[in-house]
Amino acid sequence: TERASTQTWHSPVGSLMAQFIEEKQACGFSYLTESRILGRFDRFLKDHGLSEPVLPRDLVERWVVKRPHESKATQQLRFGLTCRFATFLIHHGYAAYVPDSHRMPKGGSRFVPRIFTHDEIRRLFQAADTLPYDPRTPWRNQVVPELFRLLYNCGLRVGEALHLHVADVDLEAGVLTIHQGKFRKDRLVPLAPALTQRLQHYVGVIGNRSAEAIFFPAPHGGAYHRGRIYQIYRHLLWLAHIPHGGPGQGPRLHDVRHTFAVHRLEKWYREGIDLQAKLPVLATYMGHLNLNGTQRYLQLTAELFPELSMRLDAVYGDLIPRRTQP
Repeated sequence: TERASTQTWHSPVGSLMAQFIEEKQACGFSYLTESRILGRFDRFLKDHGLSEPVLPRDLVERWVVKRPHESKATQQLRFGLTCRFATFLIHHGYAAYVPDSHRMPKGGSRFVPRIFTHDEIRRLFQAADTLPYDPRTPWRNQVVPELFRLLYNCGLRVGEALHLHVADVDLEAGVLTIHQGKFRKDRLVPLAPALTQRLQHYVGVIGNRSAEAIFFPAPHGGAYHRGRIYQIYRHLLWLAHIPHGGPGQGPRLHDVRHTFAVHRLEKWYREGIDLQAKLPVLATYMGHLNLNGTQRYLQLTAELFPELSMRLDAVYGDLIPRRTQP
């Protein structure tokens, strides 16, 4: 909400864009990327002479056309966002043209996460454990092994782990507090006893620091930049002999989180636990807004473990989303 309220708007519909963003954020969506896109749309409308709070067809159609070198996914996002904003204007009594949904650019096949094997995860941890001491980054060989274990064992988003403060990590109770996650929600994340013990040892090595300090500090004492962690991750993949397909091909850093979910479902199923009862638990633990994303992991589990596929489909077939053919 702070982003939308402090952003400068220029066109006659700029204030309505701010209201639209605030309503979406009040529903739990961050809408940061969408705010930037709407900011460009706002400047586009001003530059093309919009003089009243309406969305005329000619300007909307010029705006949603594909840009040179623009990816299909980016155009899809602009197109869909324009439709939602135009609908918002209509509901508030303003004239607006809603682009024909049939003109929405069609996407290719959905990106399939790269789920690591149990052996690959073991090798990834071994690689992290063998990082040498570097005086330029004196905490790196302490931070990296525990950071990656936290990503895998708790299924955290990278940004959530990097922005943990000392006060957010209760190692007596074995609980993390995640503040303002992806959907602007706080949540508690219990830790496994073995991971709690590792983090207690880590704190003993790093030393006592203030409650406001970053739990996994970069050399400057603040939070690591996600890009730097990605560079370290690529190096760990190389050390672990895990091939990487290049930018956008994976395995992505976020795939460690996906792997946590699939391995957890696999373990529960092998233990005879009712997955239908556990899906809401997993969704809450991972900070999902609803069960849709969590159910996707059932499909990945069935595909990756053929010996479970028929049994999973027989018991949970109505819950497993089907992958559409491109």
